[in-house]
Amino acid sequence: MAPSHHFFWLLCLVDLCLGKIFTAPEQITSRRYDFVVFSMIRSDWSCYVVQPGPFAGCVVASRLSENPNVRVLVIEAGVSDNGTDSAVISTPILAGQGAGTVFDWNYTTTHQVGLNGRAFAYPRGFVMGGSSSLNAMIYQRGPRDDFDRLASVSGDPGWTWDNLQEFIFKNEKHVPAWNNRSDAGEYNPRVHGHGPLLSSLTATPWELDRRVMQTAADHSDEYPFNLDLNSGDGLGVGWIQTSVGNSARSSSSSAYLHPALDSRNNIDLLLHTQVTNLISSGSGSKLTGVQVSQNAHEYEFAATKEVILSAGSVGTPQILMLSGVGPKEELQKFGIKSVVDLPDVGRNLQDQAIVGLQWEAKAETLSGLLNDPAAFSAALAQYAINKTGIAAANSVVNSIAFLRLPDGSPLLKGGDPAAGPHAAHFEFAFLASPLGSKQRVELITGNSPQNTFLANDKQVGPTTGNWVSIAIVVQSPTSRGSINITSSSAFSYPTIDPAFYTTAFDIGTAIHAVKAAQEFFSKPAWDGFIGAPFSDATNLDTDAKIEAYVRKWAMSNKHPTSTARMSKNSDKSGVVGPDLLVKGIRGVRVVDASVLPFAVGGFPQAQVYIIAERAAALIKDAWCLN
Repeated sequence: MAPSHHFFWLLCLVDLCLGKIFTAPEQITSRRYDFVVFSMIRSDWSCYVVQPGPFAGCVVASRLSENPNVRVLVIEAGVSDNGTDSAVISTPILAGQGAGTVFDWNYTTTHQVGLNGRAFAYPRGFVMGGSSSLNAMIYQRGPRDDFDRLASVSGDPGWTWDNLQEFIFKNEKHVPAWNNRSDAGEYNPRVHGHGPLLSSLTATPWELDRRVMQTAADHSDEYPFNLDLNSGDGLGVGWIQTSVGNSARSSSSSAYLHPALDSRNNIDLLLHTQVTNLISSGSGSKLTGVQVSQNAHEYEFAATKEVILSAGSVGTPQILMLSGVGPKEELQKFGIKSVVDLPDVGRNLQDQAIVGLQWEAKAETLSGLLNDPAAFSAALAQYAINKTGIAAANSVVNSIAFLRLPDGSPLLKGGDPAAGPHAAHFEFAFLASPLGSKQRVELITGNSPQNTFLANDKQVGPTTGNWVSIAIVVQSPTSRGSINITSSSAFSYPTIDPAFYTTAFDIGTAIHAVKAAQEFFSKPAWDGFIGAPFSDATNLDTDAKIEAYVRKWAMSNKHPTSTARMSKNSDKSGVVGPDLLVKGIRGVRVVDASVLPFAVGGFPQAQVYIIAERAAALIKDAWCLN
């Protein structure tokens, strides 16, 4: 059976000792972590347990270890992010190509009613840094409306955009691309900070991007140019910023965990060890530790302060339910004793569906490189030698647009699901290549290329020519899915049902967005550049034809949220309060995208970093660690 939970961190207030990296619990039996020697350890030390997946726990663990009196042991189920084949996750041009490899949990969705019954892969990071080591690296914080709505829903003004500025600046820093080209006029330096996570703009703008910006300039009423989409203004056309610095992916592991391991003697790492459940006290009112497993051997670690769970929108609800925290009736089906009945655990799953449209291009795009194995191999060889060249930056997607439905749209008659007037209903990402080309991952893994054009799920296309794509995303979906356990075993995968396009708003917005994309490429700025659409996207001239196309080809944008959503402490609904503590039980806090009540108006990566930075501050304040 496949392993289940991402990874756990045990943080204990003990004396300092030299930090090391371990691959098995028995390797550290002679160290001061007494609990690893026995099947059950009770300790008088004050401890925290953190499971960071996709990546928020890296931030929390690093920030807590800033206090020299805090001893940190990192216990992870996944693999190292700098070992064998790690180039596929660290090389910028290979962004997203770690999906389906050893770095991926290799989940699969349920058959989607709204997508003609299709099921498909659901990548999540099985590696240090979680999904921040696996994603497409886009760093967009989204509109201030998202955070202000979070503050309103939670009843905590500390979550407003204005009050989070300290943590925004503490997380990220803008740096130049590898070639040091001038990016003046493409971002606003005043909205970027001094944090360990590095972000940058592309090193290689394409003719496609120039025409995107020209369209915005020519039609500013429809497509206003946004100097920096990380400014809190979430609408308009702008440049994509990615978590790339020093010619490599900047992940929560490389930015937070590795520096802590390299510079502090109070943080250690234990790899290849997974959690099976959380341990509650005899009364069940407090979570006191964690049970982990490696090679069929189980160990229990006590946590006398609190458990901090950051397993992501899939892993967090699964662990909570296996530990007796969740819908009581659902747990009873699998013989799991209910510790606290929280019906919203695993519910309210929100994800953003994505579908690609492609056109021939009458000028050079990245397709030429991706379709030429010799040229692409040469680019990877150059990168391996000196970390320069086209592989040293994200050159696939450089420009983006966040747009809204017209004010009078009938789709809004039932209410506006976006966070506010400055939050988008849909998104265009402009790609100077076929979306999702397999050429990149096949070359890096040594497999023979089969199809260099794979724009949508199982869509096969040409292997020659120049192509461009628009990736269309419904940014504020109203569909609600779920995560459900399938047994009482931690080694059984949960079911993942994003419930894509199961509301009239979602499919209606997708149809509107396809027509808007066609309109965008019909503007004069595209004369002489855009050719015919790819054959699968020809004759999309009625709503019915567009709907059929979307339902045939759409897939997940891999942005799951809301399965342990935040609400006011006084609300009976929700899973965590504004302090991220799980309702109805003492000693456990959730820090990941699952706490977000709604899908994000930007990209989840940036928002999770911000949440994690504030969470670390809340924990420090709670236990007087500042």
